[in-house]
Amino acid sequence: MNNRRDLNRGVLHRLLLWGGGLALTLGLVSAPPSTQATTTLPADHSAVVRLPGQTTEIVGSGPGPWPGDGPPVRPVGGPGDTGTIRPSDVLTHYVYLPLIAKAETCQPIPGESYGTLSVTPPPTDRPAEEHADLNLALRGYEPTSAYKGLVDYSGVGDANAPQLSGLFADRRTPTFSTVYQVYDWDWNCNCRGSLLTNWDVTLAGLAVTEGETIHVPDSGYTIGSGYEVLVLYASIERITLKYTREDNVVQGYTLHVENVCVEPNLLALYQSWNSAGRGQLPALRPGQAFGRARGGEIGVAIRDNGSFMDPRSRKDWWR
Repeated sequence: MNNRRDLNRGVLHRLLLWGGGLALTLGLVSAPPSTQATTTLPADHSAVVRLPGQTTEIVGSGPGPWPGDGPPVRPVGGPGDTGTIRPSDVLTHYVYLPLIAKAETCQPIPGESYGTLSVTPPPTDRPAEEHADLNLALRGYEPTSAYKGLVDYSGVGDANAPQLSGLFADRRTPTFSTVYQVYDWDWNCNCRGSLLTNWDVTLAGLAVTEGETIHVPDSGYTIGSGYEVLVLYASIERITLKYTREDNVVQGYTLHVENVCVEPNLLALYQSWNSAGRGQLPALRPGQAFGRARGGEIGVAIRDNGSFMDPRSRKDWWR
């Protein structure tokens, strides 16, 4: 009796280890905070593990269902299967294994739809993903020790400049969690240069709640038909917005937003028109949501006539 109890405990211990690994493997799947695994331990040491949407039977001929001990794991049921527990004269154990679940942030934004506008020619002179003025990932940026907060510069600002509080639904002035300097670009070699030092900060890390919607900052300008910006570049984690209809950053304001999950329908629309030659591109209205924060910080860089500016400037971007 004691030997049998020790054997059952050993099998159960190994099943817990196997189940923990399986829980980690399925961690990105949306699931309840805990999942019931039912184990039956007859003489041949078979076990049944019930997970959401599928029941898996593990059968072994040795001391446990581990690699080399018996046949491979095989599914024996699906949704609604109720035949997973078979009669046995051995005690059935119930083990609760937590699954690591991560909410998907790249979900469509309810109520949002997106249109396009014609682009003032010519189109960009190279693929957008290979253009360091459009795809900020090519330049990159480094953290700096400068002050994390709004700063006051002398001079008169543009009364129509984009106001970055509009990035957020509550129009707040966020916490500056990190500050960065963006790299310059050497157009002669088409390669990264040194860090830009005309301002102490050229990209701000702004504190956000993962999954919150991110919006188009409004300005005193329009690009026609009620639209505020064109989408010059978009990927699954960044977007570049232009406050004019040219397919470049030479004139007017350009906004780069990093670590944002671009709304799937908007991303698909951009990819379609980008592939079609960029005669039209997605256009967004003031305050329109274009994505969700991927984590606890988004990166924001703003440019005026191509030059990276200090996003902390109160008189320019946070009035």
